[in-house]
Amino acid sequence: MKYRIIPVTPFQQNCTLVWCENTKKAAVVDPGGDLDRILAAVEEEGVVLEKIMLTHAHIDHAGGTAELSTNYHLPIEGPHRGDLFWIEGMSQQCSMFNFPPCDTFTPTRWLDDDDEVSVGEGVFKVVHCPGHTPGHVVFYNEDDQMALVGDVLFHGSIGRTDFPQGNHQELIDSIKNKLFPLGESVTFIPGHGPGSTLGVEMTSNPYVR
Repeated sequence: MKYRIIPVTPFQQNCTLVWCENTKKAAVVDPGGDLDRILAAVEEEGVVLEKIMLTHAHIDHAGGTAELSTNYHLPIEGPHRGDLFWIEGMSQQCSMFNFPPCDTFTPTRWLDDDDEVSVGEGVFKVVHCPGHTPGHVVFYNEDDQMALVGDVLFHGSIGRTDFPQGNHQELIDSIKNKLFPLGESVTFIPGHGPGSTLGVEMTSNPYVR
């Protein structure tokens, strides 16, 4: 699998374009906005979008989902059903964070622990990691030892839990009991900021070491 990070929205969210080298089929992970920037990256890489993947439904990760899905007839995979209330409140999120108006949407497929999402010939395992939001999921590609972790874990930090239905202890449990067991060598792309490896965070992250 190949990956390209596309920072979007005033929050500089790491929207990620992922694609299969053999088939050139691609997915956009967390299209929070700035669709022109995302689509330019798709054209530059010469890939064909086949789906949208969502780690969770906060506006900076999901704000462009409805428009992208509708305009390009793309199925939406994720997040977990626990984030339904965030999707239903998309217009309120736009107002709260001063985002352009955006539509709500219904995922084509809600995701659960151990589900699999394919992108061309590549496969991502779904890991349900509640805490930042109740329906947050992580996408893990075992072949490349790579994970797209959204706002669960950052280099040197962890996700916020002060939003509605956030839960600090659940987040810590998700990181220690679900992410870290994937292995120290796993490289991850977080929802914001630079990437890291799980091994580095196990030993140096003050919130979870």
